[in-house]
Amino acid sequence: MSELEEFHHSLIADVQGDADAMGSYSQEAFFEKIGEILTEAGEIDECDYCHFEGTRTTVKEGKRRRVTLQISGYSGDPRDAGGDLSLILCDFQITPEVRRTDGKYLKGQFENLVEFLRFARKEDFLDELEETSNAAQLADLIQQRWSVIEKFKLIYVTNSDNRAKVDARPAGEIGGKPVTYSVWDLKRLQAYVEQGRARADLTINFVEEFGGGIPVLKASGSETALESYIAVIPGAQLAEIYDKWGARLLEANVRSFLQARGKVNQGIRNTILKEPHMFLAYNNGLAATAESVELERTDDGLVITRAENLQIVNGGQTTASIHAARKAAGEGLRDIYVQLKLNVVPPILADTVVPRISEFANSQNKVNAADFFANHPFHIRIEELSRKILAPAGTDGYRETKWFYERARGQYADERGKKTQAERNKWDAEFPKSQFFTKTDLAKFENTWAGKPEVVSKGAQKNFAAFAKTIEKLWGRSGKRVGEAWYRHLISKMIIFRKLEKLVSAQDWYEGGYRANIVTYAIAKVAQDAEVGDKVIDLGRVWRMQAVPPALEDALLVAAAEAQEIITNPPDGVRNMSEWAKTQACWERFRKRRLSYSDDLQSLLIALEEAQSEDDEVKDDAELTKSVEAQTKVFELGAKFWLNARDWGRARKLLSQVEFGILDVCSKMPGRLPTERQTIVALDVLAKLERSGFGMEGETSAAE
Repeated sequence: MSELEEFHHSLIADVQGDADAMGSYSQEAFFEKIGEILTEAGEIDECDYCHFEGTRTTVKEGKRRRVTLQISGYSGDPRDAGGDLSLILCDFQITPEVRRTDGKYLKGQFENLVEFLRFARKEDFLDELEETSNAAQLADLIQQRWSVIEKFKLIYVTNSDNRAKVDARPAGEIGGKPVTYSVWDLKRLQAYVEQGRARADLTINFVEEFGGGIPVLKASGSETALESYIAVIPGAQLAEIYDKWGARLLEANVRSFLQARGKVNQGIRNTILKEPHMFLAYNNGLAATAESVELERTDDGLVITRAENLQIVNGGQTTASIHAARKAAGEGLRDIYVQLKLNVVPPILADTVVPRISEFANSQNKVNAADFFANHPFHIRIEELSRKILAPAGTDGYRETKWFYERARGQYADERGKKTQAERNKWDAEFPKSQFFTKTDLAKFENTWAGKPEVVSKGAQKNFAAFAKTIEKLWGRSGKRVGEAWYRHLISKMIIFRKLEKLVSAQDWYEGGYRANIVTYAIAKVAQDAEVGDKVIDLGRVWRMQAVPPALEDALLVAAAEAQEIITNPPDGVRNMSEWAKTQACWERFRKRRLSYSDDLQSLLIALEEAQSEDDEVKDDAELTKSVEAQTKVFELGAKFWLNARDWGRARKLLSQVEFGILDVCSKMPGRLPTERQTIVALDVLAKLERSGFGMEGETSAAE
């Protein structure tokens, strides 16, 4: 069986499992899954389900004929996406073999999506639809926002192997609005899920598509690790490139923090409109990376003609501001030039090097450490805890397991894929797929519990950005708060969230749709109501059970039923329920509502002091474990290793007097033995030396 066939079967099994858990159709479960992928990949900002399929009569070329209208979802309010509206059509079929589809089939699918868009603009079509249906709300949104919409992005997602590769391809206009097509087929989904590669097809051909190559100066020597170039790019050319690729040009880890979409910096805009000739002097320019570039030597010097996977890691706001102001600037855009520093980073180095370039380059619109790159210590700490901490077997389990935190897209599939079949079976038992979670999952659980369901309702990326702003306070100077106790509580919140998703889907009162909003609102409400009495939900019990106690299930369902009532009955004048759930007003209305819970809930509430006491016990156990692990590792490395480390650090003046003394003690084992505290410090010092290059020059190894 090929890797694609294996992914095909795995995807179908996952979707069917999700559909069973949600109590929904497989098409909706597939949409939920690809919605997460599209938002994380930067294709869209958010994703709302909107299934519609039907036929209508239209007149084309003087003839009446029946056309098919189809849509699966859309990307939220275009006001929040710089005027872009993405319409999504899903094609999910359960087949024993991988389906093959071609360009002709693809054209028919896009025509169905286009027909929905054409009819959605018509008042009589809107009048035909059930007022509270998702399709009616989308049609109303299109009509209400027509003047705001600048571009339509039509996205077709299929679990077939499509032979026609289409990505951001221009496809004419609808009502004077430009349209582009993109396809996510089985191969592209596999590449992203297993390798984190959303942009394999993002090729910038400056000559053929954007008016000509970019003159550059090489800014790196022959012996440097990376190629670097300095260039000046015309503003009009930059605006054209952004118009085609949009937010996918922005480096994934900082996309949410550059504030590029929908928020134009007034200072940049003023310069564009009033002093375009001074833009180069006033603006700090762009920092970008590419996986590879094609160069051409001309009479005027070196020119970049093509770039693979170009990513703007600093200057997203500048880029989007130029794009947003291009109409108002008119001919003035020809006077705008932007400085560009481009580093060529091979794919093998991208995960580690690109985020660091992003972090160090962001000075004008600074991206703080709190803004959460994949290699931020917070992520690394959660990853370490997830690989180490055994979760109890719980009430329904038969063995201890672990929850897998995927710090970077593709880690789970990559680690599992390296193993033999026997090793995979063991791996699957230790890390069940149901116990897998990502950065955006983590942000969703934490913001829900923090009483921000309206933020969670805005979608994975916006919620992630909001959560990132709080991380510096949580992490502090050393990250001590993010320990085993914090991690256990995180897992407990996840267990509660996922359980309520299943419970809501199974309720008679559930009307379908808005489940994600209902779940986050319900949990936030119960958590808030517990705190009114200076108590908190006993997350420790959830951790020990690895399940939600019945009394808590009952309370959550009480809140969930009320949440549905609030969300599906917006105030007069508000028609789109999904947009209503994203407002502070919606949360305030629900937050103030008094709910009647069963008296059994009290047995699951504990005083803040009791919760703190339990956390301290967990911390004590964790400190003891850390101490034992530190002693073991120090002894295993051996005296000669520590002697080499001591001398290496001293030669480079990297050690304080205290650090030198501790390594000196370790180098004299077994004649002298370091204390528990000294072993912990020794490993911290070793980590510092390794960051400076120790162990990479062949001087030392544990085997010496």
